[in-house]
Amino acid sequence: MDIDFTPFFKQYEEVLEMADKVFERVKSENPECVKCKTKCSDCCNALFDLYLIEALYINDKFNKKFKGSERERIIEKSNIADRTIHRLKRKAYKDLESGKDENELLSKMAEERVRCPLLNDDDMCDLYEYRPMTCRLYGIPLSIGGAGHTCGLSAFAKGQQYPTVKLEKIHNKLYEISVELVREIKSKHIKLADVIVPLSMALLTIYDDEYLGIGDINRDNTKNEQEGDGNG
Repeated sequence: MDIDFTPFFKQYEEVLEMADKVFERVKSENPECVKCKTKCSDCCNALFDLYLIEALYINDKFNKKFKGSERERIIEKSNIADRTIHRLKRKAYKDLESGKDENELLSKMAEERVRCPLLNDDDMCDLYEYRPMTCRLYGIPLSIGGAGHTCGLSAFAKGQQYPTVKLEKIHNKLYEISVELVREIKSKHIKLADVIVPLSMALLTIYDDEYLGIGDINRDNTKNEQEGDGNG
């Protein structure tokens, strides 16, 4: 089944455009504080996950842009990054299960550094035009769970008031688009919109009918059983 994600991608791009405008406004009002510049890759080593609509969008743009050896190079880096992220998350989960403080664990995870597979040897993003939401807002003050965060390289002074982006509102919008998409394609995986993945996994995943939970699975199973009986 071929799905036209264009309407959902358009909604997502509208949110991206809004985020870009907010970033530029904060930067223009606080030029001495925002330190983002070409080849600054601090945000390219941060850990974060993508909502379904983001993952599909990144996957689509990546598959359209990269072919052959260049694609395989990024896939290899994605595998390395994904294994590292999986190991870090597994350890954090075990620590949480053992009774360690959740906020402390989250703070520790935020300090972990894993190089993004899209960051090339020149410290430039290979898919910059289509980079995720988090990448676009990194460098200005953000509110996450009621707590303030900003890039460690920025010059925003602790305790002072600055325009702050409430990341939960943006995340809620991305989740809403993802839920609408899952409903529209009539996915059998009703919790598909709840699945968030790191960028490395978004590049590695094959978003086919089976993954998306669409198509006549029972018919396919029956066909396989009949073919099996015929071979017997």
